[in-house]
Amino acid sequence: MITDKTKQQLDYERRVHAEMLDSFDEELEMEIDDERMNALVAEATNQGGDGVDLNRSFYFRELFRLQGELVKLQDWVVHKQLKVVVLFEGRDAAGKGGVIKRITQRLNPRVCRVAALPAPSVRERSQWYFQRYVSHLPAGGEIVLFDRSWYNRAGVEKVMGFCNDDEYEEFFRTVPEFEKMLIRSGIILIKYWFSITDEEQNMRFTMRIHDPLKQWKLSPMDMESRRRWEQYTTAKEIMLERTHIPEAPWWIVEAVDKKKARLNCIHHLLGQIPYAEIEREPVVLPERVHNPDYLRHPVPQEMFVPAVY
Repeated sequence: MITDKTKQQLDYERRVHAEMLDSFDEELEMEIDDERMNALVAEATNQGGDGVDLNRSFYFRELFRLQGELVKLQDWVVHKQLKVVVLFEGRDAAGKGGVIKRITQRLNPRVCRVAALPAPSVRERSQWYFQRYVSHLPAGGEIVLFDRSWYNRAGVEKVMGFCNDDEYEEFFRTVPEFEKMLIRSGIILIKYWFSITDEEQNMRFTMRIHDPLKQWKLSPMDMESRRRWEQYTTAKEIMLERTHIPEAPWWIVEAVDKKKARLNCIHHLLGQIPYAEIEREPVVLPERVHNPDYLRHPVPQEMFVPAVY
C-alpha cells in the first residue's frame, strides 16, 4: 500500500532526478547543435560521416569532470581574492565562443563574466587605445574572459585598415608594458590563440551559410576575413612573435577538432592557477516557518503564461 508520505517521497525523488537531467541537457543541447551542423557540412561538402573523432561518452565524462574542477577554481579565486583575465583570440569560427560557453556553463556569473566588446564608438576611438578594455578588468575574486581583446589592433584593425602604421607600431611598443603593468598589479593574465586550418574555416563558414540558426554569426567582416586569409596569417605571425613575452606568453590551442580543443583548453587553464578545494560548512536547510494567519491570495488566471506544452 502506497501512503501519501510515500507518494510525496517518490514525487520528490522524481523531481530531483528531473533537475539533474536538466543540468546535463544544457550541454547536450549544445552538442546536438554541433552534430546538426556537422551533418549540414557533410551534406554541403559531399563528405560522409559525422566528423566526430572523440568518443562521446568519454567527452561528456571529461567535460563534466573538468567543469567540476572549474567550480573549485572559482571558489579558490573568490577565497583568495584573485584577479584572473583570460584572452581568447583566433580566426573567425575558430571555436572560441564554444570553449567560453563550456567554461562559464556551471560558474557563477557574478564571479566569472565574459567581455565581448563591439566596435569602438567615435568617442572611444579618440581615447587611449587600451582605455575601453581597462573598465572590464576584474576586481578581487573575479574572472574575466575576453572574447577577443586589445589584440584586435594587431589583427582585424591592421588587415582591414582600421588603424594606420603609426598606431599599429605604437600598439606593439605599448602592449608588452601594458600587460606587465597588469601582472604587477596582481592580475593573472592568460592568452590563448585558437588555431584552425584554411580548409576547416571554409567548412565552418559553409556550415553557417546553410544553417538558418547560425547565419547571424556571418557578418560582412567575416566574409572579407575569409578572402584575406593570407593577410590574417601574416598579421597573426607578427602578433605572436612581438607579444609572446615571458610574463604573458601565448598558448596555441589546436582547434580543428572542437571537442578536443574544449577539453585541452579547459585542462590547460586549470593548470595555470594553483588551487585547492575550499572546505565548506555543511549546508542545512532551515525549517520553514508556518504562521497560522498566513493566507495565500489567488492569482488571476489571465496573468498566467498559456500552458501550450
